[in-house]
Amino acid sequence: MAFDMIEAMTLIAREKNIEFDAVLETLKGSLLAAAKKKYAFTDNISFKFDRKNNELTMMITKKVVKTVEDANIEISLQEAQEIDPEAEIGDEIDEYIDYEVEFGRNAILTAKQILIQKVREAERDRIYDEYIDKVGTLASGVVQQIDKGNVIVNLGRGEGILPIKEQIPREKFRQGDRVRAYILDVQKSLKGPQVVLSRVNNEFLRSLFALEVPEIYERVIEIKAIAREPGERAKVAVYSSDDRIDPVGACVGIKGVRVQSIVRELNNERIDIVPYSSNPEVFVTRALAPAKVVYIDVFELEDKMTVAVEDEKLSLAIGRAGQNARLASKLTGWKVNIMSETEYNESKKREAEMLVPVGQLDGIGAKISERLADADIGSVQRLANASVETLIKIEGLGQKTAEKLIEKAKQYVAELEEEYERKQKEKAEQEAEAEEEAAEEKLSAEDVFEDDEEYVTEEDEVKQATAPDFDDIEEGEQEQQEEKEEEKDEETG
Repeated sequence: MAFDMIEAMTLIAREKNIEFDAVLETLKGSLLAAAKKKYAFTDNISFKFDRKNNELTMMITKKVVKTVEDANIEISLQEAQEIDPEAEIGDEIDEYIDYEVEFGRNAILTAKQILIQKVREAERDRIYDEYIDKVGTLASGVVQQIDKGNVIVNLGRGEGILPIKEQIPREKFRQGDRVRAYILDVQKSLKGPQVVLSRVNNEFLRSLFALEVPEIYERVIEIKAIAREPGERAKVAVYSSDDRIDPVGACVGIKGVRVQSIVRELNNERIDIVPYSSNPEVFVTRALAPAKVVYIDVFELEDKMTVAVEDEKLSLAIGRAGQNARLASKLTGWKVNIMSETEYNESKKREAEMLVPVGQLDGIGAKISERLADADIGSVQRLANASVETLIKIEGLGQKTAEKLIEKAKQYVAELEEEYERKQKEKAEQEAEAEEEAAEEKLSAEDVFEDDEEYVTEEDEVKQATAPDFDDIEEGEQEQQEEKEEEKDEETG
C-alpha cells in the first residue's frame, strides 16, 4: 500500500483520537468488503502489515494444482513457480492482490466510504465509553453554538448539549463563553453520543462545593441534603465528622470567599448553609432560620410538622411566595405547616374545644381505639388528617377499613366544625349586641346630665344677646374723668 495512505490513516487516528490498530482493522474490513463483490469465496484472503515500511499487503492463498478448476482457490504450478520457484503441487501460495487493478474504482470508493463510516462509529464508541464513566462529574467547555435555546458545548474530545430545561433561569450564553456543568447522562443517537449537561441539578451544586471546599472533597465535611430553586435560592445541610471543624464556617470561608465563588457561578443564586441535625425538630428549626420557632408539633406517621413562629416573623419564615417554607420542607423531608404564634394558640384552643376521643366514632371498638392511640391517633381530628398508608401500618387495619374510618372521621369533623362555626357566629352576634347596648347607655343624655340642674337644653329660654351702645360708654367715661379732676382740686385746695 502506498505510503501516503498509511500516513493518512495515521492522521485520522490522531485527529479522531482512535488507536491506529483500530483504523487499520477498519481498513482491512473495507478492502475485504470490496473483495466480496468480485470473489465468491473470500475466506482465503488475508492481510500483512509491515510496520517498518508502513505497508499493508492484501493476499489470497491458493493451492498449487496440476489442473485449475476454481481460480479463486487454486493456482497452476507454472503460475505458482513464478511467485515461488520452489513451489510444488500441493503447496499453498500467497498471491498478492493489487486492489486498485482487481477491484476497480467503484470498489475502492465503496471501501473508502466503509472506512469513513467505520471510523465514525469507532469515534462514537470511543466518546461514549469515555463519557459514560464521567456521568456524575463536572465538565468544563466552551460554548460552540446556540441552537433554539439549547447550548452546544465543546468539551474537547467530545460535544455536550445543555438543554433549556437544564439551564439556570435568566442565564445567558454567548459563543466562546466558558461554561461549567454537571454531566447528567450520555445518550446514543444516530448522530453520535450526546453528552447531556445540567446546571440546575442538585448534584451540580454539591460538586461545586467539593471543588471549592477542601474539607468536603476530603470528606471531613459531608453535605447531607440539598434543596434548590435554581437561580433563586438554595439550602444546603452540612455535617462535620470532626468536632473541631465548624461545617458552616468552612463552607462559607474567610469573608465568605468560598460560598461567594459558588454564588457567582450560579448566577447570584442565594445559598443558605444549615448545620445538619439527626433530631428532626432541631433540623427543621435550623432550616427555617432566620425565623425563630416558638412551638413545634411533630406527627411522625405522616412526616408532618406544625411550626409556630413569632407573629412579626411569619412572613420571613414563609418567604417570598412560600419559597423559604418549600425549601425547608425539601431539605428536611418533612411536610412543614407554618403559622404565627397567635394562630397557633387559637388553633390549639379550638382543637381543645372540639377534641373528641377516637373511641366515640361509630365503628371503632376498644381494641382498634387502643391501637390507634398507640400510633398517636387518639382523637377523631387526628384520624381525619391521617393517610391510608399510615393506618395500614397498624396491626389489624386493612386498606378498605382504613379508607372507611378516615371517611367517617372527616364527616364527623366536618359536622363538628359546622356546629363550632355556628356557635362562634352566635357568640359574636351576642357580643356585638351587648356592645351596641353598652354604647347606647353610655351616650344617653339623661344618664350623663341627670344631676346637673344648670345644664341648658334647647328647650330653655335664653335672652338674646345685644350689641353694646358705644355712645353711652363714651359719656360714662367722660363723667368718671370729671369726677377724678374735682377730687384732685379739692385735695390741692
